[in-house]
Amino acid sequence: MTIKPNTTILFQGDSITDAGRNREIAEANRPAALGSGYANLIASQLLQQRAQDNLRFFNRGISGNRVVDLYARWKSDALNLQPDLISILIGVNDTWHEFMYGNGVEVARYAAVYRMLLDFTRQELPTVQLVLCEPFVLPCGVVEAGWVAEIEQRRAVVRELATAYDALFVPCQAALDAVLTQAPPAYWAHDGVHPTPAGHHVLAECWVETVLGSA
Repeated sequence: MTIKPNTTILFQGDSITDAGRNREIAEANRPAALGSGYANLIASQLLQQRAQDNLRFFNRGISGNRVVDLYARWKSDALNLQPDLISILIGVNDTWHEFMYGNGVEVARYAAVYRMLLDFTRQELPTVQLVLCEPFVLPCGVVEAGWVAEIEQRRAVVRELATAYDALFVPCQAALDAVLTQAPPAYWAHDGVHPTPAGHHVLAECWVETVLGSA
């Protein structure tokens, strides 16, 4: 995928994307508005490497979001920004909220709503570039045995949607699994869901390698 000069890049998702961002700041490229996670790392790298290209980065991830929450705010928090590239990471709360609170989104509905969101996007922004990041968990913390199989189903959904909508697929789970030989799961995601600084770095490297073809 080519990121041209003057490109506006939007990161969307849940707490993994949110990463403690300051939601009061609306301007592009503000450190606090980008959060402390993978979105900030990616933006920092590309802004440094392409200082003359006027790239604009926004983070609109919101902690706790499921795909239905993302869809509900999609016009105001995504389409109205007129991005040229949208990166989406959503799905773990659809599982987590079901196991913990009985308020999740089953896999079939997750797929249907995600598809609606992408249809809406293609309708309103026909030339937008799409990057779909697979949801992931690591075997520690709050993660229960039943989560793993369900998250695998959601990853399959995202992979299928990436093919159907001509989007890039970012293999987050594979990237994190690959580093488990270096340190235990909690080193990369302290509760099995939320990445540590090291885990966010793995995600950022995976994203850059997938989207730009090299780290």
